[in-house]
Formats: sequence, structure tokens, C-alpha cells
Amino acid sequence: MQAKYIYLPVIDSTNNELKRRAEEAVEEFTVISAGQQTGGRGRSGHVWKSPSHDSVSTSMILYPKASVEHVSRLTLIAAMAVAAMAEELYGLSAEIKWPNDVLVHKKKVCGILTEMIPKDGEVGYVIVGIGVNVHQTGFPEDIAAMATSLDLELDGRKASRQAVTESIWTNFLRLYKEFMLTEDLSGILEEYNARLVNVGQEVRILDPLGEYTAISQGIDATGALLVKTGSGEIKRVDSGEVSVRGIYGYV
Repeated sequence: MQAKYIYLPVIDSTNNELKRRAEEAVEEFTVISAGQQTGGRGRSGHVWKSPSHDSVSTSMILYPKASVEHVSRLTLIAAMAVAAMAEELYGLSAEIKWPNDVLVHKKKVCGILTEMIPKDGEVGYVIVGIGVNVHQTGFPEDIAAMATSLDLELDGRKASRQAVTESIWTNFLRLYKEFMLTEDLSGILEEYNARLVNVGQEVRILDPLGEYTAISQGIDATGALLVKTGSGEIKRVDSGEVSVRGIYGYV
């Protein structure tokens, strides 16, 4: 497994570009990165802003021989890869807010969007898209309290967008290789839970069927978050349309 890198100065979305290229059978592990995205998206349809040459916008295409229901677990692996990059390159202690928000000093530095395109009822291909705030020195008022960049956390040092990109995908492929042996997260379970920001803390589960509070217990091998309710019941929370928030804010 080795990434093949392609860089484009401006693109609507690195995910979209790989979808277009997939129509002509682009090689597996091809990475598209862009200096600027004009139409990037995040989880649940949120916009991921990508200022010119201030952030990393990068996507990889995979052709996994895996079950459709297991593909969403790759999002958690992508979060682990970003966290490993921050620590490996810059010595930053990175945490994860389930399922895939990467935090430095409790502020979000990364957005991830994994898309599975089916074919004949099976996995056709998967695109893993990752956006990392790198050189930004400020953010819009609505997200300023919860967002940060690598440069803001480096006390005057500047991160390298190229090094960030290459480190992310090197770490991702290492974790992906292990994932494909079992199609679950058993191989990274301990490491992921060690980074999980709210283990043992009370969280609010924002479920369309009804919000409730519980104590976070970490994830299981499927990637579901285990929480303990006030009655002592252990419940599994799948990502989907469910979000988790801290009792007093984003974390």
C-alpha cells in the first residue's frame, strides 16, 4: 500500500474530484490534495471552509473488499491518523471527540467526510476526505470558540501542509491495513479510547428520538460509543444522525 499524490491549486472538492476520476477507474490509494476548496463539505452536510493555502484539503480513494455496513468505521481510523500526525510531526497532544473530531487543547482542528459509493449492492469504492486547519490565525465568530489551527498551537512555529498531508496518509494506510484483517476497530480500540476526550464524563446524546445524558464509556470494536445511563444501563450509540456534546459546551 502506497499513496499516489496529485496536487491541484483550486478545486470544488477533493472528494468530488476523486468521484469524477473514479468514472475512469482511478488507481487505489490515489490522493487528491488542493490549495483551495470552493465547495468542501463535512459530516451531516456542514460546510468545511478551506481558505486559500491555509489548510490541508485532501482525499484518498479506496476499493475495499469489505461489507457495506463496516465502511463507516474508516472515519474513526481517519481521525486516528490525524491525531497521530499532530503528535508525530509537532508533539501536539491530540484528542478525539467521538466519532471523528480531532481536538488540540479541546478545540477542533480537523474535519472528516467518508463517502461510500455502492455498486450492485456492494462497496464500489470509498473516498476518505480530510480537512485540517493549518495556517489560520482566526475563525468566524460562530466557530471561534471551538476551532483552532496547527500554527495557533505551535507557539510561533509554522506547520508544513505537505508534511501534514503525507503523515496523515502514511498513518492512515498503516491503520487501514490492520482494519482490513477484521473489518472492525479491535486493532486500534485501546489507542482510540485513550484519545477519546470525554471518557468517564457526562455527555448529552442528541438523538432525533429524544435527547438524554449519560456517562461516556468509550467505543466498542464496531465504532459505536458506549454510554451508561442514570439507571445503569449500557447503551450503544451509533453515529448516523446522532451527535454527542459535553454538558457545558462543544466538548
